[in-house]
Amino acid sequence: MKMMDYINDFSNHLNDALNIANNTVLQKSDKKFASVLIVGLGGSGIGGTIVKDIIASNCSVPVLSTKNYDIPDFVSEKTLVIVSSYSGNTEETISALKKCIIKSCEIAIITSGGELKSIAKQQNYNHIIIPGGNPPRAMFGYSFTVLFHLLNHYNIINFDWQKDFNDAICLLEKEQKNIKKEASSLADKLHGKTPVIYATSGFEGVAVRFRQQLNENSKVLAWHHTVPEMNHNELLGWRTNTHNLGVIFLRNNCDLQKNQLRIDISERVISEYSNNITEVWSKGNSIIQNSLYLINFGDWVSWFLSVLNNVDAIEIDVINYLKSEISKEK
Repeated sequence: MKMMDYINDFSNHLNDALNIANNTVLQKSDKKFASVLIVGLGGSGIGGTIVKDIIASNCSVPVLSTKNYDIPDFVSEKTLVIVSSYSGNTEETISALKKCIIKSCEIAIITSGGELKSIAKQQNYNHIIIPGGNPPRAMFGYSFTVLFHLLNHYNIINFDWQKDFNDAICLLEKEQKNIKKEASSLADKLHGKTPVIYATSGFEGVAVRFRQQLNENSKVLAWHHTVPEMNHNELLGWRTNTHNLGVIFLRNNCDLQKNQLRIDISERVISEYSNNITEVWSKGNSIIQNSLYLINFGDWVSWFLSVLNNVDAIEIDVINYLKSEISKEK
């Protein structure tokens, strides 16, 4: 399959993931958790970053994501740890998991197989198995969806997230033609440029996902920042080395009004140094729908830009090289 095919199947992935989650038997837990830690890297880990943003305003315990060999010191038996690795063999993730096991955490696992699947079965951990044999970043829809299912199972969230997902699926299917058209247009504007992605702080994970897809699929460097933080530092950087940049503002009607104003003013400042500025407004009636809309849009931009760059969107040879070199040190 081409990356285009995976992106085209995004709404189907979300729907299939809902079915997988609802048909997975999970052990009940009456534990009261003081914190949640989501462990994962790359395409497997970005879901945790985005989920953390989405549920921050209606979650009574802190939710953090980690992308490292280590874990924060606060982690304890009162921490729910959700471990996500598509392959099941990500060495940083497995290292972090083993440290969580030592601390007697409640552990749940999302994977397609590998060592994580074996550990889940051996230790009798709750786990959800998603379809394997594909690029992890292309299966984001699965890992992201089942994260919500696990958080709901453990009573970390208590809103009707499945309705939001079903509404998002309908929205994406309805808007797919327009999304592709606008994404193709943006890819044309970004061709030969360095993308600069801005979003409000509640959508930073979405901006990171966009950047990662441009890195992996389009094989380009990019950077991102958030409003209002960038108003206190990066905005001053728009004086030198501002040539050859393509600026994207990811916008949402649910963004705080003060941040809407900050974006408007920031655009005026940046327009003095660049005429390549694009606003991308999400659609949908909830933060989940807004996020999934922008994620799918960004994925399509990365695909169209990969075509313009004449690169293989799936190829990750340099990452495989890095992993092989690291494995020699074991």
